[in-house]
Amino acid sequence: MPRPLPPVPITPAAWFTSPLGRYVLERELEYVDAAVSDVFGFNAMQLGSPEHDFLRTSRIPLRCKVATQGAVDLRADFRDLPVASHSVDLLVLPHVLEFSPDPHQVLREVQRVLMPEGHAIIVCFNPDCLWGLRRLFSKADGQYPWHGKFIHLSRLKDWLSLLELEIVAGRTGCYLPPCAQEKWIERCRFMEKAGDRWWPVGGGVYFLHVVKRVRGMRIIMPRWRRQAVRRRNLAVVPKAQANREPAAARDTDNAG
Repeated sequence: MPRPLPPVPITPAAWFTSPLGRYVLERELEYVDAAVSDVFGFNAMQLGSPEHDFLRTSRIPLRCKVATQGAVDLRADFRDLPVASHSVDLLVLPHVLEFSPDPHQVLREVQRVLMPEGHAIIVCFNPDCLWGLRRLFSKADGQYPWHGKFIHLSRLKDWLSLLELEIVAGRTGCYLPPCAQEKWIERCRFMEKAGDRWWPVGGGVYFLHVVKRVRGMRIIMPRWRRQAVRRRNLAVVPKAQANREPAAARDTDNAG
């Protein structure tokens, strides 16, 4: 009896055209559109997923898509971006970290190229939910997205803290079970609003909005110098003139 053929690998582009992939993409674009529309600057970059425009609502004039292949503006490895340090105002990373062989190095590059107070939007699959349970049974098939190394949110927070990338906003989404059929997805849409209220950390995807903070140095001047300056500025009118005016006023009163 012949052995069954291995499943044909599903690429990210193909998966996002499936019913479940379209639902996930809809939720992701909804969040990212709102997040990037309020970020200003001169340079914005999207790492990965060149088939979809995650910068479509950005007001930044220069927008660049970066990936290793496909219709992109710049072909590069995310672990070694050919971009000047402190030159990018906004970075969007849709499902880059969980499919990178070295996600921590990718975050180092994010920290390097971002300008001080620059923004980054990170989108990742969440292992701490029903999607993570599905991954345990499906990762051996090598199919997208189940073959990826889903990163726990607490672990990613630790990495960001070490790199001085401060989380300023975030949420999870896609609370429905990872079902493949359109009819079940439609029936489970009510779980989106219910999940935001009752299970806010149980979504299949989580979003993080981070800002690069740069610690500055503040010089504290001695207080005695400020007091000396105040004393020098107290006498605005010469004392001699100030003494003559009351005397003239007294002579007028005596004459009366």
